[in-house]
Amino acid sequence: MDLTLLYRGPLASCDYDCPYCPFAKRRDTPDQLRADRAALERFSNWAAEQTGDRLSVLFTPWGEGLVRSWYRRTLVELSRLPHIRRVAIQTNLSCRTEWLADADPEKLALWCTYHPGETPYDRFLARTRELAGRGIRFSVGIVGLPEHREDALRLRADLPDQVYLWVNAAEGRGYEDAEADAWTAVDPLFPYSRRPHRSAGLPCRTGESVISVDGEGTVRRCHFVRAELGNLYDGSYRAALRPRACPLAVCDCHIGYVHLESLPLYDVFAGGVLERIPAPGISPSGT
Repeated sequence: MDLTLLYRGPLASCDYDCPYCPFAKRRDTPDQLRADRAALERFSNWAAEQTGDRLSVLFTPWGEGLVRSWYRRTLVELSRLPHIRRVAIQTNLSCRTEWLADADPEKLALWCTYHPGETPYDRFLARTRELAGRGIRFSVGIVGLPEHREDALRLRADLPDQVYLWVNAAEGRGYEDAEADAWTAVDPLFPYSRRPHRSAGLPCRTGESVISVDGEGTVRRCHFVRAELGNLYDGSYRAALRPRACPLAVCDCHIGYVHLESLPLYDVFAGGVLERIPAPGISPSGT
């Protein structure tokens, strides 16, 4: 079986204080961190044992995972397993990069977000150059707010053309055509993020070849549909895997709508769905 897993454990702490994020500067207690570590290790052990399947894993923590040693170790270990096709994580790239030397660069990838005001621009850019120097696949992104535009333009000029710079539409913000066009000049794929996608009744890969897993092992079709399909660790979820339509009116998050069969994004991001990297031949720089 080819299966993509979106894992989100109990970790909710972050070292950044972004005004648009409810988890900014949130601190987990020592007990919460121990629980997160135990949950991640349980998931990693399960994934390592599934040698009869082909697995792809995207870690989507509410907080910042790579400042925690257990996330770095898990990414390295999973990247070295022959039945793991890809392992990726969403990150603010605040951690050092030396640990990546032990990972398989053909399998490990990073989905990096730049948050202006939370880290010096030159430091973030230097980290991206370290990733490139280590042969790590990565994308870079920014939230499409007016105050971020100069930083976005600067990033696009400083990043190599082959590095995709994505722009996420700010939650709840309506974009007039002129503003949307300006962001599309930075990210040619911004129109997919600009507005929520109608999804009710439309076929989606989630619940069939893509599932969401929490720290308890509860399996859902995706992070945004609360109905449970079973549990990862007792195998009860497998009987529930089948093609199914989306029960929600709209889908407005990339990690959700990328799996809608009504959109062409599996072709757009072929080979890079988890790390949000467009397929070869699709110019990430818009040139």
